[in-house]
Amino acid sequence: MRQAILMLTLCLPAAAGARMISGEPLTHTFSIVACDPNSGQMGVAVQSHWFSVGSIVAWAEAGVGAVATQSLVNVSFGPRGLDLLRAGRSPQEALNELTESDEGRDFRQLALIDPNGSVAAFTGSKCIADAGHIVGKNYSVQANMMLNQDIVPAMAKAFEASSGPLAERMLAALEAAQAAGGDIRGQQSAAIVIVRTRSTGKPWEDRLIDLRVEDHPNAVAELARVLKVFRAYEHMNQGDLAIEKGDVTRALREYGAAERMFPTNTEMRFWHAVALANVGRLDLALPIFKTVFAADANYIELTRRIVPNGLLKADGATLEKILRTE
Repeated sequence: MRQAILMLTLCLPAAAGARMISGEPLTHTFSIVACDPNSGQMGVAVQSHWFSVGSIVAWAEAGVGAVATQSLVNVSFGPRGLDLLRAGRSPQEALNELTESDEGRDFRQLALIDPNGSVAAFTGSKCIADAGHIVGKNYSVQANMMLNQDIVPAMAKAFEASSGPLAERMLAALEAAQAAGGDIRGQQSAAIVIVRTRSTGKPWEDRLIDLRVEDHPNAVAELARVLKVFRAYEHMNQGDLAIEKGDVTRALREYGAAERMFPTNTEMRFWHAVALANVGRLDLALPIFKTVFAADANYIELTRRIVPNGLLKADGATLEKILRTE
C-alpha cells in the first residue's frame, strides 16, 4: 500500500519566512531515494533547474542510508540525517527530529531510506506547487515546483514497473518525471549516487556509482548517457581482470560489450589492444591498433611511452611490429 501526499498549494515566502531561510539553496526538484535488498544497493537520483544539484540534495553512506533534502534546502539535513540513521534512529524518527528542530520546515522536502528499505518522507505545506511525495515499497519519490500534478505518480509508476539494476530503475523514474512535464523551469543538473546496503569497511569500494551532470539543458538525458558510459567502462574493467587471469575468451566478450556500446571510443579500443598484446595475442591486437592509429595518430606516441613503465609489455621487435600497423 502506497502512502500518497499530493499538495497543490502555491505560496511565496512571507517577509519573515524569507529572512528565516535566507541564503539557503533554492533547489526545487524531483528525486527518488530507493533500496534494492536483492542487489544490496541503495541511493538517490535527482534532477533540478539548479547548478550542481547532486552536491546539495543527494547524500548516501554504505551501511547507513540515503537522504534527499530539497525545496528550499536545509543542506544540513543530509549529513545530519545520515548521522541519525547511523546512531540507530529509524528513517521516520530521523525525519521527525530534523523537521521538528527546523523553523523553516514548511518550506522543506525530505526523504530518507535505510538499508532495510524502511522509508520516511516529508513535504512542507509551503513548498511551491505542484509539490508532493509518494512512499512505496523500498522507495520514495518527491518533487516540488513541478509543471503539473502528474510528475510524482509518474515517477512511482515507472520505478515500480522497471527491472534491472537499481541505478537504471531510478533513472527510469527521473525520465518519467521529465516526460510528464518535470520542473516548471526546465532542466539544468542531475545526479545519481549508489552505495552498498552493507558496508565492507572500504569506502572506496562501497560507493558504487557517483555520477553528476552539473549544467546541461537536457540534464536527465545527459545523465542517462553518462550512466551508459559508466556501464561500458565496467565492461572494460572486467575485461582487464579477465586478461590478468588469463581468460582471453571472457576478456574479448567484455571488451566487445564495451565497444558495442561506444563503437567510436578510441581509447577503449586502444587499451583493449594493449591488453591483448600483453598476453601475446598480437594476431588480435594488431588490427585494433591499426584502427586506433588511423583514428588518432597521438596514440602512436602514447604506445611508445607506455613501454618503459611496463604498461605495454613489448620488446623492440614487438613494438616495431605494432607501430608498423600505422
